[in-house]
Amino acid sequence: MAFVEPIMLTGRYAALEPLDIKHAAGLEEAVMDGELWKLWFTAIPAPEEVAEFVEQLLSERAQGKSMAFAVRDNKSGKIVGSTRYLNIDAGNRRLEIGGTWYAARAQRTAINTECKLLLLTHAFEALDCIAVEFRTDWLNQRSQAAIERLGAKRDGVLRNHRIMPDGRIRDTVCYSILRNEWNGVKINLQHKLERD
Repeated sequence: MAFVEPIMLTGRYAALEPLDIKHAAGLEEAVMDGELWKLWFTAIPAPEEVAEFVEQLLSERAQGKSMAFAVRDNKSGKIVGSTRYLNIDAGNRRLEIGGTWYAARAQRTAINTECKLLLLTHAFEALDCIAVEFRTDWLNQRSQAAIERLGAKRDGVLRNHRIMPDGRIRDTVCYSILRNEWNGVKINLQHKLERD
């Protein structure tokens, strides 16, 4: 049995569905809301690249490298984005939550907070992870602020870490939440959701 298996995670605002090729049309619609592929500090597929993007993530799942999810807005019933577990390290009970993007209409809503709560709860309470990581581009200040609002602590910066599709060399800011911090982070996230 693999460390991370496909699983549906459902909350009040959103549902995380194991990514499937049937989600491609909804993801195409989601990337068009805000023209997300034009954000220079991310690697989000253009509408015509979504099917290939889904196939790549399904291949990574088959290899045990990642577990991708389509994010469904429970209110509208529409797919509004994608997120995943990646850099899965079963031997050390660690993984990263990343590759997250949302249609413009879903950004800065309770959907992201709840998705992180669902993913973190599963990681710490079902998979018994000892640490969950988050990584983002040094230039993506909005993402860094969002990760810090979750309660993650900044570990450091990997300099010249990745070559981006446009050729720019990215510095990556690394964050983590440790198992002994999880209880406080969980209470904080639940409190944020109660206010929404």
